Amino acid sequence: MDDIKDGWFTEKCTLWPGQAMSLQVEEVLYNKKSKFQDVMVFKSKTYGNVLVLDGVIQCTERDEFAYQEMIANLPLCSHPSPKKVLIIGGGDGGVLREVVKNPLVDSVVLCEIDEDVINVSKKFLPGMAKGFFSPKLTLHVGDGFEFMKQNQDAFDVIITDSSDPVGPAESLFKESYYQLMKAALRGGGILCSQGECQWLHLELIKEMRTFCKTLFPVVEYAYSTIPTYPSGQIGFMLCSKNPETNFKDPVKALSKEEMENMNLKYYNPEIHKASFVLPEFARKVLEA
Repeated sequence: MDDIKDGWFTEKCTLWPGQAMSLQVEEVLYNKKSKFQDVMVFKSKTYGNVLVLDGVIQCTERDEFAYQEMIANLPLCSHPSPKKVLIIGGGDGGVLREVVKNPLVDSVVLCEIDEDVINVSKKFLPGMAKGFFSPKLTLHVGDGFEFMKQNQDAFDVIITDSSDPVGPAESLFKESYYQLMKAALRGGGILCSQGECQWLHLELIKEMRTFCKTLFPVVEYAYSTIPTYPSGQIGFMLCSKNPETNFKDPVKALSKEEMENMNLKYYNPEIHKASFVLPEFARKVLEA
């Protein structure tokens, strides 16, 4: 509970040196160590319930949709027929909730290594965890690396909803992980991974983009705004095995009616296109 002082939770991390994010706490609802990490949920004054893993905010009820809708729909709307989807991580259920809404998706496998995160989310983040009750879902509690090794050429879309590259998630930002995803994708398959923040991790993003370009014919970086992630912004690395893919122009533009049915609060076809337009300082580094 070192993170909570005088009624405020403060998120500090070596990945964003010299800055911190604080939220006012009304009540700590859960705080236990799982086999893999420290898991905490608290009720905040203005952001609803907040899930924290190893001292880092993963999601809050108030703004989670800005991340979940983008990481799900950027790849799904860029694939002509995303029937089979694999989600690595995402134990809070938010990405899953968005993926199962898509009428083109027939089946989803979710691989989460930490069962405690799933159970805690079902209890304290029911609005996010409702995806776990979808008939489209096959839940696999275990290592995503091992699962992909055993399931080659199996998925149309793979989404990696990982925490930051420290601790359990560090390996998810390496080239070997992208090679594994490439092998687990079908021909024409698309992947989308949490891709860090331009204000903080531009060199890491550049490194990832560089090795992705050696593996895939089409690679793009997009981003979303979200107040409770470091510097208020989070990115997505998108790669396609299909050289014809144009991520910047969705192959499936959702209609107003579809967006209404899917209860979307952030994603729309315009923001899909706009999310690839980078500020000049980032564009210069990434396109150099």
